[in-house]
Amino acid sequence: MTALTGRALRLTVCIGEDDTWHHRPLYTEIVHRAHSAGLAGAGVFHGIEGFGASSRIHTARLLSLSEDLPVAIVVVDTEERIRAFLPQLDELVGEGLVTLEECEVVRYVGRAAGPDEADPKGKKSL
Repeated sequence: MTALTGRALRLTVCIGEDDTWHHRPLYTEIVHRAHSAGLAGAGVFHGIEGFGASSRIHTARLLSLSEDLPVAIVVVDTEERIRAFLPQLDELVGEGLVTLEECEVVRYVGRAAGPDEADPKGKKSL
């Protein structure tokens, strides 16, 4: 597991849930590439409403517009590792928004080996 504390960069990629890469959801491709690149972690967050550069509102409230809802992929790691990953995003993201923000990692701890094992501070893992 990658050790990560202190200053870091948060990479956020905003795309549509229907965006694909070689017949696979684009968000899945980005997460798997981030994992393969050894980045500290990534998450995909599904939006219920939003719009982008095209100014078309996508929403889950109306059946006729409930297609292609917004998705945000968030990746956090050191500046060096995130910046090294950016060329892969240039290849993958044709439409969308990619942002970088400085952040501070306060806690980054993985799960213990088993569900009943505790971490070194005695707290039970979820």
